[in-house]
Amino acid sequence: MILSRSVSVLHLCGVSSSAPSKLLSQRFKVSFALAYCSSVSFRLNSLNRSDAKWVRGFASTTEAEVEKKGNDTFFADNTVSWKSLGLSDNVSIALRDSGFDRPSLTQAVCIPSILSGKDVIVAAETGSGKTHGYLAPIIDRLTNTALDSEYTNGEERPFPLKNLSLILCPNVMLCEQVVRMVNGLLGEDGNPLLRVEAVCVPQGWPDRLPDIIVSTPAALLNNIEPKRNRRLEFLRSVKYVVFDEADMLLCGSFQNQIIRLINMLRFDEKQVSRLATSTIGKTMEIDASVPQIDLENEDDAEFDDGSISEEEEEEEEHIDDTAHMPSVEAEAGSDTKKGWRRVRKIYSRSKQYIFIAATLPVNGKKTAGGILKHMFQDAIWVSGNFLHRNSPRLKQKWVEVTVDSQVDALIEAVKNNNNTNTERTMVFANTVEAVEAVADILEKASIQCYRYHKNHKLDERANILADFRETGGVFVCTDAAARGVDVPNVSHVIQADFASSAVDFLHRIGRTARAGQYGTVTSLYTEANRDLVEAIREAVKMGQPVETAFSRKRGFRNKVKKRAFLKAGEAEEPQAVRF
Repeated sequence: MILSRSVSVLHLCGVSSSAPSKLLSQRFKVSFALAYCSSVSFRLNSLNRSDAKWVRGFASTTEAEVEKKGNDTFFADNTVSWKSLGLSDNVSIALRDSGFDRPSLTQAVCIPSILSGKDVIVAAETGSGKTHGYLAPIIDRLTNTALDSEYTNGEERPFPLKNLSLILCPNVMLCEQVVRMVNGLLGEDGNPLLRVEAVCVPQGWPDRLPDIIVSTPAALLNNIEPKRNRRLEFLRSVKYVVFDEADMLLCGSFQNQIIRLINMLRFDEKQVSRLATSTIGKTMEIDASVPQIDLENEDDAEFDDGSISEEEEEEEEHIDDTAHMPSVEAEAGSDTKKGWRRVRKIYSRSKQYIFIAATLPVNGKKTAGGILKHMFQDAIWVSGNFLHRNSPRLKQKWVEVTVDSQVDALIEAVKNNNNTNTERTMVFANTVEAVEAVADILEKASIQCYRYHKNHKLDERANILADFRETGGVFVCTDAAARGVDVPNVSHVIQADFASSAVDFLHRIGRTARAGQYGTVTSLYTEANRDLVEAIREAVKMGQPVETAFSRKRGFRNKVKKRAFLKAGEAEEPQAVRF
């Protein structure tokens, strides 16, 4: 949008013609605001549906009454404690010592769901506490398992089982952020409860497997695929798999890598299940005495999404996959060969899959939600009360600008909401060039600011974020800082460039009003975005998901074109506007 007087790079006068996919539908909605009883006990009820399992609590108050209580739209009821959710004393104390006195609504629902051992899909608004919501139960399980695995019937194991959690993130910055959050949970001795390692490009593979590995999909595959023994040990050790920013990981360039990793992990589950039935009475340990399936050719095992269609189910009796399936030679002697399609529905589960997202497209088989519905049909779905909606703690300002007024409007928006050096303001633009243009204009107006975009090296970006977290100020950035990056106490978000999709819009405004605090979003827009803004404001007013407005962008763009044709006196009638 901005600054044609300086450089015409923000492109706010145009609207993308590609309509984004619709996001998580209402049928997966879980009302966190109704999740708590007035009594001390906390109850959850899983409802079996044809397409998913819902999680819903029950309360004596209405949702409208809860929303009037301000912070109660974020925090759980005072009677809900970390321990009442099923966490151990060590983890509960570590959370309180880290400044988390009580759980949020999201955490109070997803923690019991994860502790149940079932696959869980958490889709909740930004800043709702999702990261600690999955870290706390996983750390709790791993600490208890570590203690249990050292001894069996009073005797120490000769080969202790190693259980670990794998957390996958789309970029290095998010990996390092998760590592910091794990290291922030300390035990009585002042040390982190568990050992965590980031496996990214600079770090490489750890010499000794930690309790938690945080990695990007590409870095993980590069470290485990070339070395068979490392891959076998790692896959067998993983018990909890977390996909942070799942909607991003399951689409685009990450999708093939993620599907491959899921298939490898599921293949190991199948192997463990077969070994458990073929090695009766023998403790399964990771050593040379246990037969291993050759995973070098796992692609030949007809990996798929783990589900089965009605047509495949009817034809299963006539399908012979044994020619392509690796065999397991049990120590007892007999060779067993079974097709993947025939046994995949009956193998015992030994891993838990957890998907975390702040936006989750669900309509269509190729969307992230559609893929999860197909691959994890028995998963528990947990959805935030304000998912894809405007938070009641968020105030939105809308400023229509022209070519002549946009620079002054930007400077005024920054100055009016950044009165002290400690306040934090984030200014979003759509391109690297736009970020540089905005920053130049602010600095000419004597407003010092940080610049953050993909052209900076990883260590530079990390230092810029650290400085902004510590000192505050104005932070001009692309959408690289909109997703997952946690900067506390951001009081103001400015859209110098208007977001081009519902996902970008939701992640941008989610940088403020986090963790129960309040915030302001100022959106600068031009005439080209007027109809879109009106639709968003109407959705906010009605409490509806904002993606419904973005899904009509093609119609808005056609209306703008039609107006231009009419003003220019075009004789030819333009094409009908499509909504």
